[in-house]
Amino acid sequence: MRMHWCVVLLVPLAGCVSQKAFDSKSQEALSLKQQYDEQQEQMKALEQKLGETRTTAEKAQKENAELESSLANSDAERRALRKRVDELSDLNKELSRNTEKLEAAKEALEKKSSEYESLAKSLKDEIKTGKIELSELKGRMVVKMKDKILFSSGSTKLNKEGQEALEKVAQALKDVQGKLIRVEGHTDNVPMPADAKTEFDSNWELSTTRALVVVKLLQEQGVPPTMLSALGYGEYQPIASNQTADGRSLNRRIEIVLAPAEQAPSAVVAASVKKTPAPAPAPAVKPASGTKPAAKKK
Repeated sequence: MRMHWCVVLLVPLAGCVSQKAFDSKSQEALSLKQQYDEQQEQMKALEQKLGETRTTAEKAQKENAELESSLANSDAERRALRKRVDELSDLNKELSRNTEKLEAAKEALEKKSSEYESLAKSLKDEIKTGKIELSELKGRMVVKMKDKILFSSGSTKLNKEGQEALEKVAQALKDVQGKLIRVEGHTDNVPMPADAKTEFDSNWELSTTRALVVVKLLQEQGVPPTMLSALGYGEYQPIASNQTADGRSLNRRIEIVLAPAEQAPSAVVAASVKKTPAPAPAPAVKPASGTKPAAKKK
């Protein structure tokens, strides 16, 4: 009986210890779960942070690649720009040299000879009133006169006004040295009228005869005839359109051309003859033995 009580007393005591341990373990498990949940939340936050960091890193890497590409492109563009600047600099230098050459050539072309200055001074009144135009290019001087100042329509007789102007031209030309004086006649393209009271069948004849009339007057006024020549170009050397009245008026003209003497046909022929060596004389033929040389004719 006594033994039985002891057993009964021990059973409740064992039950109390197990519950307390259980509660302790439960509390410990709950704490561990809370820690686990907190760690899970921290893990999620870290993973989110890591994802954001990766995104930022990828974005930065992409921007870095773009910057490197842009820098490479900028460097290439800078080199290309430098090359272009150098090319433009070379072109500018070449242009400057060419400009200097053109200016020098222009100055040489526009430089007037002493004969031009003398003629311009002698004929200043006629030039001022438009009766005469004077020009010079590469040593070739031209005194241009409209035909209406010199001649009536279809005529080869000098007008009084034209004769006076030509006499002044002759006075200015008679002392010119080293020049050929060529008088050139020009017309428009209007054919000679079939019923016109004229001795000329074509503009060729009219222009040539007018040039000869001017040559004759210049010679009479003291211009050396060895310097003079006449040419008729008819309608075939126009300086303006023959489609208008003003153009035809400009084409009807007399031009007195002063050219270097070296351009004379005789000078060209003489120069070519001078350059051609004379043929060597044929060797003398000895008379045959026993024969007498032929007597010379007196």
